[in-house]
Amino acid sequence: MAGLLDLLNSDLGKTIISGVASQSGQSEEKTGGLLSMALPVLTQAMQRNAQTPEGAAGLMSALSGKHDGGILDNLGDLFNGGVSEEVTNDGAGILGHILGSKQQNVQNALSKQSGIDAGSVGNILKTAAPLLMGLIGKQAKQNNVSGSSGVAGLLGGLLGGNSGGSQNILTSILDADGDGNIVDDVLGMVTGGDKKGGLGGLLGGLFGGK
Repeated sequence: MAGLLDLLNSDLGKTIISGVASQSGQSEEKTGGLLSMALPVLTQAMQRNAQTPEGAAGLMSALSGKHDGGILDNLGDLFNGGVSEEVTNDGAGILGHILGSKQQNVQNALSKQSGIDAGSVGNILKTAAPLLMGLIGKQAKQNNVSGSSGVAGLLGGLLGGNSGGSQNILTSILDADGDGNIVDDVLGMVTGGDKKGGLGGLLGGLFGGK
């Protein structure tokens, strides 16, 4: 299964980057850099939410319905004349669901890493989120994915070896006071004094609260 960065480097990915860049007024280089960081972070957030049976079932329902990859079938029409409000509203809903109260933290960290202002990052993510869901939905259809274990395997496969960059972004987000030490920030963000180690614990603190 192709990873997210492989997909971004494909012809389809380049079309997405070009379209999103045109929509946002940012350069393709900056837009591509932002998406290469943001999409793994968003996918990790989905992975976190899909750890419960209810979360996995909800994601599978979305991937087999509205977000089955159809949005990718005619990107020319999608970007021609500007992305519709329907798409960006859908993107806002997706971001709110998977990032919850940490959405602004994520946007600020991505802004710092990409050199794009936080407001523009937010607008780009509203367009990118439905496209990411479409990419995942298309992969799910091609690989006959079903069930919670199938969803977990799909998201893990998409992250593949791409997680290093997104872990750096997560570290930036978690180091809220910019002192280079994420330990105090993690302990402050993880609810209930949960001090689990490793990336799973970090994601729990970052994405656990809604």
